[in-house]
Amino acid sequence: MQRNPSDSVAGYSRREFLRGVGKSSVAASVAGGLSAAGVLVDEALAAEPGAPIGPGEVSISLRINGAERTLSVEPRTTLLDALRNRLDVTGAKKVCDRATCGACTVLKDGRPIYSCTALAIDVVGSEITTVEGLGTPDRLSPVQSAFVHHDAQQCGFCTPGFVVACTALVNSHPAPSAEQVRLGLGGNLCRCGTYAGIKDAIVEAGRANANGKGGTP
Repeated sequence: MQRNPSDSVAGYSRREFLRGVGKSSVAASVAGGLSAAGVLVDEALAAEPGAPIGPGEVSISLRINGAERTLSVEPRTTLLDALRNRLDVTGAKKVCDRATCGACTVLKDGRPIYSCTALAIDVVGSEITTVEGLGTPDRLSPVQSAFVHHDAQQCGFCTPGFVVACTALVNSHPAPSAEQVRLGLGGNLCRCGTYAGIKDAIVEAGRANANGKGGTP
């Protein structure tokens, strides 16, 4: 087969030329402090303020349900994965893992967040409360008790997230209006459709909160 004149550059074939460029690029990357895989190896850079953390695991301390817990995580580990896989705190459920269903809702300094999109290293220094921190089987919180009373659960995957979100709602609005309920629980989904029971539970828990029993222990 006849070679196209454009397939050679200054006496080199196109294949030889591209192979040489590739080798040069890898060499330049390694010399500049990067491995061929792009992993930072320049210790001086890592010591600078604001330098990236990692890429390996780092030791952090999280305050979970009133207790300090020390663990090692890779910097991209979400709070949800840290809770479930490293600390065995499994109340928050991993369902959508895309911040759309609310099953992983926890409280960060009293405010509800999706733990599937919060990095564990970003909540260091905050107070994290999961559904386990709201009550126990022998001493249910007002919201948990109201969920049982009104049968506001079916399959249970969404229930912990709803309980946490409802707790935040009644703590800020003891007697929430329909609009406040809609906004407060708009980020939580129940595929079983137990919304009527959940609304009744909110009314009961809000009443208990207003009477001084508190939404959280």
